[in-house]
Amino acid sequence: MPDRRRHRGPHPDDARAFAPEAVRVLREAVADLCWLYSRGYAQTSSVKLVGDRYALTDRQRAAVMRCACSDDAMASRRGHEVAIGDLAGAAVQVDGYNVLTTVEAALAGGVLLEGRDGCYRDMASMGGRFHWVEETASAVEWIGRVLEATGARDIHWLLDRPVSNSGKLACLLRETAAARQWPWRVELVVDPDAVLAKGEAVAATADSAILDRCGRWVNLGRAVVSRAAPGARVVRLGDHLR
Repeated sequence: MPDRRRHRGPHPDDARAFAPEAVRVLREAVADLCWLYSRGYAQTSSVKLVGDRYALTDRQRAAVMRCACSDDAMASRRGHEVAIGDLAGAAVQVDGYNVLTTVEAALAGGVLLEGRDGCYRDMASMGGRFHWVEETASAVEWIGRVLEATGARDIHWLLDRPVSNSGKLACLLRETAAARQWPWRVELVVDPDAVLAKGEAVAATADSAILDRCGRWVNLGRAVVSRAAPGARVVRLGDHLR
């Protein structure tokens, strides 16, 4: 069935899944998962062990997994992070869907997760197809304003070619850039993760797999949300572990 959502907002289960009493449990679960990761335990078995111990729902397990990382991964991410204020003159590669859906969710009142590494991650799922929501154009504008303010010299957007409607989104990005005279290039590639992980530019992403492989990265999603939606619903599950 086609996705008819008008917003990338709250899930019906979020009020219960991320209630204050639930968040206290989830923070403990994140701490346990980080402990297991730091000692070399595999992700699948670790998530199951922690999820079963705390009787977490599937959505809560996904949230805990998105917020956890090992001690070594945390140290590496800190060491390679570029502050948003230090991008002047830099080339930036944007993990298009990763950043965009986070900002869309923030503008729509959806839950954002703050992980151990300080990144904001949304709980949206595209299922191989991108669909417009009412916040899409506004999210693109906000991302552009924040990038413009950094003084970055070259902005290269990467979109997943296999995802439906990537071509239409690429057109919107190019049209917006042309209207605002922003130095954007937009490219559809089969595997953006591989490009971002190996590129020399600063990677703008919150994707853990990329953060653990790229040379430098910037927490663009969080920077945009802090400006575009300062009252966004952020569930902090990993800040106590930093």
